[in-house]
Amino acid sequence: MKKLTFYIFLLLVAMSSGCKDKFTEIFTANSPIYMSYEDLRLAVKQSAATDLVNPGKIYFKDQFIFIVEEMKGIHVFDNTDPANPINQTFVEVPGNADIAIKGDILYADSYIDMVAIDISDLTAIKEVGRVQKVLPYTLPPYDDKYPMARIDEEKGVVTGWEIKEVKQEIVTNYYPVYWQGGFNKYTDASPGTSTGGVSPNGVGIGGSMARFGIYENTLYAVDNTTLHIFSITVPKTPVFKKDFNAGWGIETMFTVGENMFLGSQSGMRIYDISIPNSPLYITDFWHMTGCDPVVVSGNFAYITLRGGNNCGNNVNQLVVVSIENILKPVELKTYPMEGPYGLGIDNNILFICDGDAGLKVYDVSDPMNINKHLLAQYPDILTYDVIPINGLLIMIGDDGLYQYDYENVKDIKFLSKIGVK
Repeated sequence: MKKLTFYIFLLLVAMSSGCKDKFTEIFTANSPIYMSYEDLRLAVKQSAATDLVNPGKIYFKDQFIFIVEEMKGIHVFDNTDPANPINQTFVEVPGNADIAIKGDILYADSYIDMVAIDISDLTAIKEVGRVQKVLPYTLPPYDDKYPMARIDEEKGVVTGWEIKEVKQEIVTNYYPVYWQGGFNKYTDASPGTSTGGVSPNGVGIGGSMARFGIYENTLYAVDNTTLHIFSITVPKTPVFKKDFNAGWGIETMFTVGENMFLGSQSGMRIYDISIPNSPLYITDFWHMTGCDPVVVSGNFAYITLRGGNNCGNNVNQLVVVSIENILKPVELKTYPMEGPYGLGIDNNILFICDGDAGLKVYDVSDPMNINKHLLAQYPDILTYDVIPINGLLIMIGDDGLYQYDYENVKDIKFLSKIGVK
């Protein structure tokens, strides 16, 4: 009878604990280093120009190039003379991975916040607006040889890791999901007239790997599943409007006119954004699983698929899609590639960052025979993304930023390189 009473007691204890299997374990892990939310919201500031170390997204506005230093901030280069770009300043923005600019206001993610930064005077850059707790909780890269210790979001944002022994209670039904590495467009650019800073007119140009976009008075930021929509009618005071379920596996955003093209690991998804706060789904174009940036020119969409690692499959190719009837995209042809990342289009000139195969430049006047019209190739550069504009190509690679003059596509000229230190 005593044994039965003991077993009933154990059963009651298990039931009262919610049937969760809990135990304490000591193990070596990535232990988070936190920055408090209070410190995060005081951290945006201008500092002296610094070298590129871990460059990410690129952006162009007026005569300036903006290069994201991943999770750290933004380098600003005066590109009045592309053969001699001047490293002008650095803007510290913790947790930054992507940017967009309208007029003289730069919008940047800072971990879970969206920040508006006044860049009208490049000697006095300052934060002018912020929307708090509107983006996914982001973690910096960590050593995947070790597990992650539990994250306590109440302590702030994670800015780094220590590899050390941790002791924590393990609960088998605890499955946190975090956004890794931040936000991993392409619109009309306006020529600049200001010499002291960015002009108050027009929207800048981002690369094909961008997750930010601007249409009229609306700013979009897309993560893996969600389109975050902000009103920038008052540029210095962005206002969060809503979150919109954009699909799954979203990686890139490219806006043309009233259409938004989202590249995902399974296809290209098209939305009508003529009513900016209420995107209207148009259609999908499905393809094999693979990492997938997309650019559009006229009646054609160009998609690069990269396989391996987290991208799925081992397919590496360029896909040409007719969007003459945007309701029914039609695949025209595919071309084998080595390991493509970003790409850019200027009229009929297509630039592809093809991994170890370097930069490739094609004439795509005949979409059915692109492989027969390779104009140039630069095989010794591990390339990531490009921005072609008015005969100037801005390209970010593994070892820095390159610029080329392609005004004469039969005689493309190297102009300059900003190297990584």
